[in-house]
Amino acid sequence: MSTASKQAGGMGLFERYLTAWVFLCIAVGIVLGQVIPGFFHAVGALEIAHINLPVALLIWLMVIPMLLKINLRALGGVTRHWRGMGITLLVNWGVKPFSMALLAWLFIGGLFRPYLPAEQIDSYVAGLIILAAAPCTAMVFVWSHLMRGEPHFTLSQVALNDVIMIFAFAPVVGLLLAMSDITVPWDTLLLSVLLYIIVPLGIAAAWRTLVLCHEHGYLRLQRILDVLHPLSLSALLATLVLLFGFQGEQIIAQPLVILLLSVPILIQVFFNSGLAYLLNRAVRSPHCVAGPSALIGASNFFELAVATAIVLFGFQSGAALATVVGVLIEVPVMLIAVKAVNASRGWYERREGVLPQDDCCPVDEHRHGGH
Repeated sequence: MSTASKQAGGMGLFERYLTAWVFLCIAVGIVLGQVIPGFFHAVGALEIAHINLPVALLIWLMVIPMLLKINLRALGGVTRHWRGMGITLLVNWGVKPFSMALLAWLFIGGLFRPYLPAEQIDSYVAGLIILAAAPCTAMVFVWSHLMRGEPHFTLSQVALNDVIMIFAFAPVVGLLLAMSDITVPWDTLLLSVLLYIIVPLGIAAAWRTLVLCHEHGYLRLQRILDVLHPLSLSALLATLVLLFGFQGEQIIAQPLVILLLSVPILIQVFFNSGLAYLLNRAVRSPHCVAGPSALIGASNFFELAVATAIVLFGFQSGAALATVVGVLIEVPVMLIAVKAVNASRGWYERREGVLPQDDCCPVDEHRHGGH
């Protein structure tokens, strides 16, 4: 069995209960922030050129193992399911960031404004925009597997999104923040792209290529991923504890903040996944392409979002908190989307011209390979 099939085999204990882990980090972070505030202030002060060094290290530990799973050679297959590919790109880059901005302006800047700290309104909006501007990477393989998605389509789409992020993430974020009258230092934004997209992607691609040059390369790669996986998860938890150590007083003072921030995130997930799914049905993409397309179109690369929000606005900002809310609800919301896609397969395939899934996207051990 290949690396891709193993990684797509389903969620581990951590991923399955990610929401519970995040709630635990909230509690631990808040308590530690009250008990040892000096430690958190010392960590926050370890900066060079607006880059917090401990957070930079933690983000690398989170991101590089995930990017190791991405096969950039899969870019050669982007034309195989070009309709699904085009729809996913449209939703990821032409709809999702802008729909999230609209929802943030409507709910955070409007309807919920009286219930939120006034000095953080713009920061919350910025965090939601940053969250929506980065398409998900590694977790997409899990969602695709759970709804019998076409593995080559998923691999190609994720690889293509990773490359596009290098060029599109900063301009999209900068444009939407400017439209929101939020000043953003472009040099810092571009530095975050370099540190948290280009450098980790380059390291992961070179490392993956080197490992796969050896005999039994995919087995070696899987062993490396098995070793790095708990390290990556520990880095994510440590980052969340740090964030909530800084955010504790604000959360205690405004307990409704997390709930209110989750509203636009929930709406954009269901809106964008539904849009991608319906557009794929309209152009008669097979169900095994429409499913991953919908899920890729809706999910977020929250590790990158958290890192960028911290770099631009700081640990104690509303932007950092808003991106963490995305982590909080990622798994339960995406599992609901998976169930909806699976349950509607019969309806989807009644569309004239849509081939049955078993005829066009057979899924077996060989086809799950990431070669």
